[in-house]
Amino acid sequence: MSAVDLGDVFLRCCDPLSLPGAIEAAATAVLATGAMLIGPGGDHFITLPLMKATAARHGPLAMIQFDAHPYTWQDAPSQEGRFTLDHGTMFRRAVEQNVIDPVRSIQVGIRTWVDDRMGIAILDNVECEDRSVFEIAETIRRTVGDRPCYLTVDIDCLDPAFAPGTGTPVSAGMTPLKLLRIFRAIAGLNIVGCDLVEVSPPYDVAGITALNAATILYEQLVRIARNKEAAVSTYAGVPSIIA
Repeated sequence: MSAVDLGDVFLRCCDPLSLPGAIEAAATAVLATGAMLIGPGGDHFITLPLMKATAARHGPLAMIQFDAHPYTWQDAPSQEGRFTLDHGTMFRRAVEQNVIDPVRSIQVGIRTWVDDRMGIAILDNVECEDRSVFEIAETIRRTVGDRPCYLTVDIDCLDPAFAPGTGTPVSAGMTPLKLLRIFRAIAGLNIVGCDLVEVSPPYDVAGITALNAATILYEQLVRIARNKEAAVSTYAGVPSIIA
């Protein structure tokens, strides 16, 4: 499998309202080639335009979100009716704009409160600790089904001991080993897009966060490669592997 680093999306920082459109357009161009896009970030808000580009290609998406926060809060009263550029509300917007199907979406590792779940299933951090990897994976599989799915991983789903380099750390999170084991247990799902976000190098300690982030990204590359290897075609009656 070939992989390429496309670098950063060009953003006009003097025009904040143009940023979502620029990210969505860049993602659309990549997806038009037939490639799978993995979006590393930065602020979790980038997931919304990446999801929009993916949903334009595949229809409303199921979502698997590993995170400490649900990000389905409402806008502040002073911002009512305005489009806000923040990661507190973007999954509420994703539901409202039919980008994701809440019935087929699940948030894993959540340990902050939200009054309105927007119909999205939640496996909180205590449930993740109490359940086995198999049980967590089965819950995710039952929720998502065979729907085209977007996987978004906030590095703060991990406990701050393993990911100090992030903007809003929350104690009592997951270990990297359990997270990787869950990834492998759900590898057969129809994941059509993914990202890894909220890594903040200035807050990192000894490269711990960067190491775990790189491992998560590598795990997604391996998943894509395995899915390609498992795609079997028949030519002249002889099975062959599509690489």
